[in-house]
Amino acid sequence: MDTVANPPQHLARTSWYSHALTAVAILHLAALLFQAVTAGLLLSSPGGRALHMTSAMALIVIGLVHVVLAVLVWRPGGGSGRFIVVAAMLLVLTVVAAALGVAGVKSVHVPLGVLLFGGGVAQVFRLRSSPGAA
Repeated sequence: MDTVANPPQHLARTSWYSHALTAVAILHLAALLFQAVTAGLLLSSPGGRALHMTSAMALIVIGLVHVVLAVLVWRPGGGSGRFIVVAAMLLVLTVVAAALGVAGVKSVHVPLGVLLFGGGVAQVFRLRSSPGAA
């Protein structure tokens, strides 16, 4: 059997999960950047608050998908589990940031948003710099 033309099923599955994880990590990073944009709108337009809160909910859903895909890369995919911790931390910190934002604790909410963006950048770079390891 030619393994180049017909890769084993587990390798094809790992590759699909890895590509999906990378795509969702990039989407997660874009959503984090969009949060910063909506934070600016929050300060400058009357509808900014609703948009910032709605995009926060979308960010939580994207974070959940990010965690699920990181687990799928690791367990059924047979890949590395090292991306799960960052994905889970991003999700947990996003929920904390959302709660702090709703509570009006801007002194922690804003720096946490910056930390989240840095974590998103780090995850994307880790995924992009380790082809096949994801």
